[in-house]
Amino acid sequence: MPVSIGKFDNRSSYMRGVFSDGVDHVGSQAKTILVTSLQQSRRFAVLDRDNLGETRQEASFSKTVQSIRGARYVVTGDVTEFGRKEVGDHELFGILGRGKTQVAYAKVSLNIVDTTTSEVVTSSQGAGEYSLSNREVIGFGGTSSYDSTLNGKVLDLAIGEAVNHLVEQVDAGALQAAK
Repeated sequence: MPVSIGKFDNRSSYMRGVFSDGVDHVGSQAKTILVTSLQQSRRFAVLDRDNLGETRQEASFSKTVQSIRGARYVVTGDVTEFGRKEVGDHELFGILGRGKTQVAYAKVSLNIVDTTTSEVVTSSQGAGEYSLSNREVIGFGGTSSYDSTLNGKVLDLAIGEAVNHLVEQVDAGALQAAK
């Protein structure tokens, strides 16, 4: 079933403060992960609208006429919760060692919207948590620092779960009932 991807925004408070650069990095990253997850589910034919200029240019190079396919449904989404924290512990007041765990959490909501009626036909949510631990024992080990890949890993988990719920709904006939 052909779908296009609509807006995917970061609605959480993460990276949306006074000192942010105004660019929705989390939403953009989530949209990229969503495209991949939907395509890999083998239930959706994802139509790329973000690169129409590039595909138009390539079609003109090869002297072919584009035949852009329309989508009956648009998938939209939001990152509704997102956060990171560091948790630490000590062994014998820090003399024997200490540990640090970085934890990231995300929750996403997905909607499938009918393009003819603008009705939200079906929705799903997914959540994910990912942690990375590091331990130093008597001064040895423990050199890991902030891991920026945690954002992508936790978004991948949350979006994967939400897409799996969408696939279950599609398999149960949710989109046929909307026709």
